[in-house]
Amino acid sequence: MSLRTTDVWVLGGYQSDFARNLHREGKDFADLATEVVDATLAAAGVDAEQIGVIHVGNAFGQLFTHQGHLGAMPATVNPGLWGVPAARHEAACASGSIAVLGAMADLRAGNYDVALVLGLELEKTVGGDEAARHLGAAAWTGHEGEDASFMWPYMFDKVIDEYDARYGIDQAHLSRIAEINFANARRNPNAQTRGWDVPDLGPAGDPANNPSVEGRVRRFDCSQITDGGAGVVLVSDAFLARNPGLRPIARIAGWGHTTVGLDIQQKLDRAAGQPYVMPHLRKAVLSAFDRAEVRLDDVDALETHDCFTPSEYIAIDHIGLTEPGESWKAVENGDIELGGRFPINPSGGLIGGGHPVGASGVRMLLDAGKQVSGTAGDYQVEGADTVATLNFGGSTATTVSLVVTAS
Repeated sequence: MSLRTTDVWVLGGYQSDFARNLHREGKDFADLATEVVDATLAAAGVDAEQIGVIHVGNAFGQLFTHQGHLGAMPATVNPGLWGVPAARHEAACASGSIAVLGAMADLRAGNYDVALVLGLELEKTVGGDEAARHLGAAAWTGHEGEDASFMWPYMFDKVIDEYDARYGIDQAHLSRIAEINFANARRNPNAQTRGWDVPDLGPAGDPANNPSVEGRVRRFDCSQITDGGAGVVLVSDAFLARNPGLRPIARIAGWGHTTVGLDIQQKLDRAAGQPYVMPHLRKAVLSAFDRAEVRLDDVDALETHDCFTPSEYIAIDHIGLTEPGESWKAVENGDIELGGRFPINPSGGLIGGGHPVGASGVRMLLDAGKQVSGTAGDYQVEGADTVATLNFGGSTATTVSLVVTAS
């Protein structure tokens, strides 16, 4: 294993079972943090006393549970972390990835050699309508979506409208994305929908079984309200040199990060006349590829942010798998299926796997690490040694992409 002075390695990690309802179990953030902290440390083969810094991704703690200050939660539940510097990061659905970037910056700067990164979210403390209102806080409150019943399906229906106006779009391709992700989730023992009975979503499917939520966004186009957490331990070259018996599962080879305004219409207006609907998203992906010194042909799979099927549709052309506006070709050709040319969301993604908002970016990194280390089990992409992630918050206001390799 060659070592580079700027490398950051994924030593190991853990994901909770996203099908659980922790509120119904009578559990709170302390219980979730205890589970994820202890299991992540065990998976990485390190003790709490070896952790130099902690970064926690969480988006909506105060709204769903009235619990803030979650950077202090790891030390609350694990005495070995008492006194370890920690911070909470909030960037809506990209909170977990921003926590990862914070930890990477600490390690690359030489401030610390070992970082614990957690993504934690509890969302099943309230009913579905109230949960949707809480999640809407990641939009531009009071300025957009005022006539929406459900903020985020409404926002991504706007994305469908934009694609339709520019290039045309077929609902059948969005439904097929959902079908693929639900099918992949059945292979994943931690996926929220692994036991779901999903009706036929194709052209022959009964629309009554897949009703509209907002506009052309239908029930099974949507990710789920989810409780859960994920964690990884990231380490530097110096730590590995001192601990030659520890073998990382992956190397973070590249990263990209862009932030734009909150308002969806502002984004669409600024991109008018350009080939890509969300050019800042493509910029984040290309930055990650450039830093990793890879091209798309070098990447074996993608874990992407399918909060809704339109968001995965965006990812397909924005990463360069097709020309702009031609994402449907990769869907029709089976390219994005497990076993296809470029599997997307072999884990089931957010639609099939679940979406505890602050945890999703960390979970994506962990799943990418599993793929390149050959430990993904029944959803393993054969021969994968380079996998990318694409995670965004809000209507792509914050976008983070990572490239993960085997060494």
